[in-house]
Amino acid sequence: MTSEILDKLKWRYACKKFDASKKLSEEKLTVLKQAFNLTATSYGLQPLKMLVISNQTLKEELVPLTMNQRQVADCSQVLVLCTETQISSSYIKKYFDSVESLRKTPREVLQPFESFLTDEFSQKDSSQINTWMAKQAYLALGNLLTVCALEDIDACPIEGFEPQKYDRFLNLTDKGLQSVLVLAVGYRAADDVFSSMAKVRRGTDKVILEM
Repeated sequence: MTSEILDKLKWRYACKKFDASKKLSEEKLTVLKQAFNLTATSYGLQPLKMLVISNQTLKEELVPLTMNQRQVADCSQVLVLCTETQISSSYIKKYFDSVESLRKTPREVLQPFESFLTDEFSQKDSSQINTWMAKQAYLALGNLLTVCALEDIDACPIEGFEPQKYDRFLNLTDKGLQSVLVLAVGYRAADDVFSSMAKVRRGTDKVILEM
């Protein structure tokens, strides 16, 4: 099984050209949605939401907001990874309400950690909180890329887009969200020359340190 996983990771690449005629099944989409929801996040606070865009007109209109990269138009779905615009004490409280409800943990046991997090975030400015939340989005992206590989789904992670224009166009600000990353998913075109190129990596002898 280990070698199969490595083979899948070697198979994946940042897809540059999607086959617009091939679409992900609902089953495949459900796997990606669940994988996103199951991604580990710091403190378990999960300050993320993912917008799944299947509408072709919307995807076409995103192209000029994505440095004219056709992947967002030709892929099956565009996944927009978003963070909350703020982490308030009420947000933290709702998280611990869920912990109490799902795990049946007495509130007095949870209270010290809840108070710690409430105090911790109250001392951070918006820039610090946004940086922390963006790191959670990258955790989700890494998880999604691995799951895509295991499910034989092609993907292209995209940082080259205009977040503020995405936010306005998709009405994310009204939803209390801000876009951080874009992930185009679908199936590679047969003539994407990048699919057959050798994977360039530094090698485990150069990136692994053992003590």
